[in-house]
Amino acid sequence: MSISPFFQHLRSAYEAEIDDLASDSEGKHMLPKKLAERRKELGFLLSMLELSPEMVAVVFHQAFRFKSTTAMNHLISHESEDLPDWDSLSDTVEVLPAARTMVSQVLQQPAGAWFMSVAAALEYMYGRPDSRAAAHSDEDDEEHEDSDDDTREDEGLDEDEREARVSEKEGAAWMVEQGFDHKD
Repeated sequence: MSISPFFQHLRSAYEAEIDDLASDSEGKHMLPKKLAERRKELGFLLSMLELSPEMVAVVFHQAFRFKSTTAMNHLISHESEDLPDWDSLSDTVEVLPAARTMVSQVLQQPAGAWFMSVAAALEYMYGRPDSRAAAHSDEDDEEHEDSDDDTREDEGLDEDEREARVSEKEGAAWMVEQGFDHKD
């Protein structure tokens, strides 16, 4: 999976935005309440669709179900100006009923279809810790000595098994980068 520089940058900003909404100054869990407040501000936030899409995209946190990882992985490989529009993605992204009114409101904006693609991509990446590990691996450009052995081990596996094994390895690498001991 290849994540474009555009989405690598936005992903960190989106994660920071969610983290900021997650708790108050006393450390209390406030995410549902703060998301509800942010959703009520959507009319105002629409002016920021292109300038700060990560700040607006949080209104769609936990509002999508993704039907095709292939389509989403393809989406996050694109740069801002080359994104597939929402109409081409909407068959692979289920919008939960509570968010459909917000989607309609966004799609009325000139950049609405572009933004919905961005919002879906950000939420997809947020929900996949293995994409964060892959991005860290891409940024570091580190070669692992055992990669040839990994390839030989994965030869007899089907695509889902191979993807699960890669996800597990990338997740373990991410945990090591965060300061945890390597799981043997």
